[in-house]
Amino acid sequence: MLRKLTRTDQLIHQFDTVLRTLVPHAAQPSRPSPVDDIRDDPLDDAARQHAAGLMRINHTGEVCAQALYQGQGMTARLADTRAQMEQAAQEEIDHLAWCDARLVELDSRTSYLNPLFYAASFGMGAVAGAVGDHVSLGFVNATEEQVGKHLEKHLGKLPRGDNRSRAVLEQMREDEAHHARWALEAGGTPFPAPVKFGMALMSKVMTRSVYRL
Repeated sequence: MLRKLTRTDQLIHQFDTVLRTLVPHAAQPSRPSPVDDIRDDPLDDAARQHAAGLMRINHTGEVCAQALYQGQGMTARLADTRAQMEQAAQEEIDHLAWCDARLVELDSRTSYLNPLFYAASFGMGAVAGAVGDHVSLGFVNATEEQVGKHLEKHLGKLPRGDNRSRAVLEQMREDEAHHARWALEAGGTPFPAPVKFGMALMSKVMTRSVYRL
C-alpha cells in the first residue's frame, strides 16, 4: 500500500525539483535525446555563438515552463488536472535537459537570470492555479501557443548546418503543441487577444535579456 505524501514530503519533492531545474546539468531526461544520430555541419565561431544564444533562450523558456507547471500543480483543485500538470512538467524536464546538453556541445552556458525568471513564473502559475482550473488550463494553452511561435522563429534563425539544435527544437515544438491542445480539451478557458499580446511582450523581455546573459 502506497503511503500518502505528507506536507513535508511534498516540500522536499518541490525543493528537489527546483534544484533539478536551476542547477546546470542536474535535469535528467526520461526520453532519448532527438539528436542521438544527428551530426552538425561545420560551424564557425560566430554561428556557434549565435546558436548558443538561441539555445540559452530556449533553455530559460523551459525553466519558466517548469516553474509555471510546478506553481499550477501546487494550487490546482482537481486531481486529474494536477496529474496532467505533472506529466507535462516531466516533458518540460526533457526539454530542459536537451537544451542544457546542447549548450555544453556549443561550449556555452545557461543564463545567469534563470533564478529570477523561475521565481516570477512560479508565482504566476500558483496564482493562475488558485483562481481556478479552467483559468489555469487556459494559461497553459496561451503560454504553449507563445512558446510554439517562439520555437518557429528560432528554427528559422538557427545557423545553416546546426542540425542538432534544430532536431531538439522540432521535438520541443511538437510537444508544446500537444500541451496546448490538451489544455483546451481538458476545459481551459481561451485567453483574449489583449492578454496574449501582454504575454508576448513579456516573452520579448526574456529573450532579449537572456541571449547574452
